[in-house]
Amino acid sequence: MDAHTDDRAPDSPAPELEENVLRIRRRHLYSALIPLAFVAGLATGFLFWGRDGGAAPSRAAAAGGSAESVPGRLEVEVDDDPAIGPEDAPITIIEFSDFNCPYCRKFHAETFQPLLDQYPGMIRFVYRDYPITSAESFVAAQAAECAEDQGAFWEFHDALFSGRYDLGREAYTKYAEELGLDVEELVACLDSERYAEEVQADARYAAGLGISGTPTFFINGRPMVGAQPLLRFIEIIDDELRN
Repeated sequence: MDAHTDDRAPDSPAPELEENVLRIRRRHLYSALIPLAFVAGLATGFLFWGRDGGAAPSRAAAAGGSAESVPGRLEVEVDDDPAIGPEDAPITIIEFSDFNCPYCRKFHAETFQPLLDQYPGMIRFVYRDYPITSAESFVAAQAAECAEDQGAFWEFHDALFSGRYDLGREAYTKYAEELGLDVEELVACLDSERYAEEVQADARYAAGLGISGTPTFFINGRPMVGAQPLLRFIEIIDDELRN
């Protein structure tokens, strides 16, 4: 399986590949976030999820098992991040994700659209950045924000997860060209680092929640870790709709 190790920054810690989730080792979390100024709020996260052996997401939960080891329901902010679906939808799903994460790609290839199709008009899906795998994933997140300036976040999001050109400046240019975007405008936006703080703010917030792996979802505040199958989402959503 392609773990995308070649394009990590030289000093980035090696993330752990578990079944359906890419988790950064807790002992390396500081060294991964400090270069991108993500360290604020990290201590708060430990209070939510616990330290090693405490209430942190278990390997069983990450691999598709029960999520009983994580907190029950959290108030998770939507912020002003890209969202699809009605604002008054009964179900809000907030995903913390990384464009360089293979399991985030797996979720979007196999589950994302079937999930929206399963509940037409009933899901508000929010994408929030948590680029923990590499320095390039931090840049990719900014590129997607720049595409949003041209009304094409979700199209660019889909292109990045397609992996056709991997990540990198040349890839962002090709995706923009294919989508009919103003390439010069997108490149200028990226070079200006206009959205660096926006991406960092998402990452600080995620760290404050204690999230240590991608993808991580909150379904009406109920946490779920990993690229879970469609049936797992249906189970939780149907339970929310019944209540």
